[in-house]
Amino acid sequence: MTFNNNLNNYSDGVSTGGSGGGRGGGGGGNILVALLASSIGRKFGIPGMIIAAVVVFFFSGGSNMIGGGDNASQQGEQLQGCETKEDANSRDECRIAATKKSLDDYWGEALPANANIDYSKPQVHIAEGRISTGCGAANISQSGPFYCPSDKTVYLSTGFYEQLNKMGGSDGPFAQEYVTAHEFGHHIQNLQGNLGLSDYNDPGEDSNAVKMELQADCYAGLWASHADKGANALLEPITQDQVQQAITTAQSIGDDAIQESAGQEVNPDSWTHGSSEQRQESFLRGYQGGTMESCHEDFRR
Repeated sequence: MTFNNNLNNYSDGVSTGGSGGGRGGGGGGNILVALLASSIGRKFGIPGMIIAAVVVFFFSGGSNMIGGGDNASQQGEQLQGCETKEDANSRDECRIAATKKSLDDYWGEALPANANIDYSKPQVHIAEGRISTGCGAANISQSGPFYCPSDKTVYLSTGFYEQLNKMGGSDGPFAQEYVTAHEFGHHIQNLQGNLGLSDYNDPGEDSNAVKMELQADCYAGLWASHADKGANALLEPITQDQVQQAITTAQSIGDDAIQESAGQEVNPDSWTHGSSEQRQESFLRGYQGGTMESCHEDFRR
């Protein structure tokens, strides 16, 4: 997807920095994250770079078991050097910031109109190495992207895109935007009060954990269906090739694809994110449906 001349002032709420610092998590937080990651990785066969997202949802159900609100997130410094559409179309970190601007514009109108819920903008933190968050400490270069509900921040690493490509995902610009939009989907779930329903102690292809991930994929597709529409749209018309980038990426991170790539037998009873087919179908459900209702999920309560 290509950003157009409507794009301006798009670095607000985006920070950079990493590799140590901050209070978040502390020694105990690091140990607990490591233990959770190890046990979850063994149980579900999930590569290290995916585990952080699993860990976040594992402890984000309102229990704040890794420091909770007492942890200070490492906000770093405001993103610099992202000023033009050319920056957004050529640099990963600027593309993330521009995608945030587009997502904020869309959800700022769609969430109140469709769900009668006020939208609050999440922060975005781009980093490499060790970071401190409201959900504890993590090494984002190893973990990959995740959303922390305690500090309402999306954490992203530009190096993740290269790792994603090695897993079979696309390295195209829209694949990167899909990843950002998916994490924003979790922010929407948090604002809806549903995010805490995800339970990684109870996996399976029809589990709340899977439904939560699939709805986030659907919300990403929903944003994409509107991001190039209207006089104030920030994106040029989306092409079918660009949509395919998102589909290819969604397929590559399905639970069955991950299990197969790890040399394991496909076991739907252990799924926490959904199959390749489910993930691509969910993205397209949002993209083709165009409404929040098209992304409805029946969560077990």
